[in-house]
Amino acid sequence: MRAAGSAPNVAAPSVAGEAPVVFQDVDMAFEDREVLRGFSCRFPRGKISVILGGSGSGKTTILRLIGGLVRPQRGRIVVAGEDITDLSEAQMYRVRQKLGMMFQGGALLDSLTIFDNLAFPLREHTRMGEAEIADEVHRQLAAVGLSEVDDLLPGQLSGGMIRRAALARAIIRKPEILLCDEPFSGLDPISVKRIEALLQRINRRLHVTMLVSSHHIPSTMRMADQVVLLLGERTVAGSPAELRHSADARIAGFLSEETDESIDEGEPETGGGDAARSAATT
Repeated sequence: MRAAGSAPNVAAPSVAGEAPVVFQDVDMAFEDREVLRGFSCRFPRGKISVILGGSGSGKTTILRLIGGLVRPQRGRIVVAGEDITDLSEAQMYRVRQKLGMMFQGGALLDSLTIFDNLAFPLREHTRMGEAEIADEVHRQLAAVGLSEVDDLLPGQLSGGMIRRAALARAIIRKPEILLCDEPFSGLDPISVKRIEALLQRINRRLHVTMLVSSHHIPSTMRMADQVVLLLGERTVAGSPAELRHSADARIAGFLSEETDESIDEGEPETGGGDAARSAATT
């Protein structure tokens, strides 16, 4: 176990074994609200890293920084071998081609069928014919355990089914790095474990580097290879076992706060708007 902020002099990844996502001394604030201060961390290749923390701790901000959707006030961020800190929006396009994003709540386009939600990025960014697109859409839907949903709209699916469809869309272009923002939020315990198992299966099958933001401690401790625990002024990174056996009272206290698997499943979650269209068009 280590303090994630204790990694100065981070070099850009240059060989296959290097971490594909590296933060070095990153400060991020929104007006007067400081979110990250001196944040440094490496996210290992081909592993599942779960960013764990309370509300407002900066979990989603880290994912947004990786995608270049917000820019830090200070520090350096390397993604897929490129220092993205000062890249223009046009230059970020080539980096985003290596990213898949599963937004919180799914963020599917409400007016499109499930088939067309998955087909949209293939139609926009590849030269695949419709028959090839259909084959790929059905292959990815089958990979997440969905069938006979082609003609359904997002509003006709349960919350768990929406997350699975969103995951299928996120991986349909075979990303190197998969970002998942709160994939368990609002789901019942059975759906949580189903999504958890899918993420682990996809990680193994695609060897994708996976970064998951979450506040759900039980799933984190089951699925993570690395946990990055945001504790306000300090950040600690380590394996679930290392954190579980830590003598640090603050770490132990945080991990004991949420052990109840009983999460209420609300209304089926749908998403849309700019975030969804960004996911489909980048």
